[in-house]
Amino acid sequence: QVQLVESGGGLVQAGGSLRLSCAASGRSFSGIIMAWFRQAAGKEREFVAVIRWSSGTTSYADSVKGRFTISRDNVKNTLFLQMNSLKPEDTAVYYCAGRMGSFVSASNLYDYWGQGTQVTVSS
Repeated sequence: QVQLVESGGGLVQAGGSLRLSCAASGRSFSGIIMAWFRQAAGKEREFVAVIRWSSGTTSYADSVKGRFTISRDNVKNTLFLQMNSLKPEDTAVYYCAGRMGSFVSASNLYDYWGQGTQVTVSS
């Protein structure tokens, strides 16, 4: 079992930056895949970025590529999402999630979820 707790959300103006954190605890992270998803009001949850914990290999949704960076701190067992050049359409609740196995972008294939943190980008 893996426990995930997000932090770092808030209100920011368009063009600004935020860094989200996700503190992870529980089982060994060997082989784990960690991802960020987001869900805007009235919309389905969508994939943002994913990282393989052991190697640091990453992948991004086209909508955030070049603006967001996913990373992890192996010592502190913490996942990050650095978000730059934020746009109003980035407004959503952001969730970190984990699973064992391969890179996937479908949220229903992730087993572990945090409680979410709100990010609001004003125009």
